[in-house]
Amino acid sequence: MRIISGFAGSLTLRVPRSGTRPTSDRTREGVFSSLDSRGASDGARVLDLYAGSGALGLEAVSRGATSAVLVDRASDAVAVCRQNAALVLRAAPKGDAPQVTVENRTAISFLERSRAFFDLVFIDPPYDIAETELTRLLELLVPRLAPDADIVLERSTRSPEPTWPAGIEVLRQRPYGETLVHFATTAAD
Repeated sequence: MRIISGFAGSLTLRVPRSGTRPTSDRTREGVFSSLDSRGASDGARVLDLYAGSGALGLEAVSRGATSAVLVDRASDAVAVCRQNAALVLRAAPKGDAPQVTVENRTAISFLERSRAFFDLVFIDPPYDIAETELTRLLELLVPRLAPDADIVLERSTRSPEPTWPAGIEVLRQRPYGETLVHFATTAAD
C-alpha cells in the first residue's frame, strides 16, 4: 500500500492487521484519475469514512487537499491512520502542511455530530454492511456536503444498488475487479 502521487508519492503506508479491505493501488489510480480530471482534490476538505489505513484521504491530501478527516471505529485502524497521517504530513511542503484529523467512532455517529462541510467524500464500508445502515449514512451525509461535492462509494459488484437520497446525484459507476465504484456529486437544487 502506497501513496501514488503528489508530495508524498511512493510513500509506503501501513495497513491494519485485520478487519479491513484496503482499496487496491489499481482502484485508487482509477478513482484519482477520474477525480483529478474534475480537480476534486485541489483545496478540498476531505472526509474518509471507514478509513481503514486512511489511504484514500491521505492520497487526496498528497494531491492538494487542504484537510482530511479519517473516520474508523476499529482501534487498530485508528492507530494505523494516525501513523500514516504522521508519515504523510512529514513529507508535506514546509509552511503549507494540510490538516489531518483521525476520529475513532462509527461513520454514522461522526455524521450525526459533525457540523463541518466536505468537498470530497470517500465511503468504503465493509461489503456486508446492512443496506439500511448505508441508506442512513447517505441521508446523514447530504447536509454535510459542500456545493459540487464529489462522493466516491466503493461496494462489491454483487451488492445491490445503494438507495441514493435526494441531494446526491449519481454520475457513473466503474468496476475494478470485485469492486464497483460509484461516483456521485451534490445534486443541483
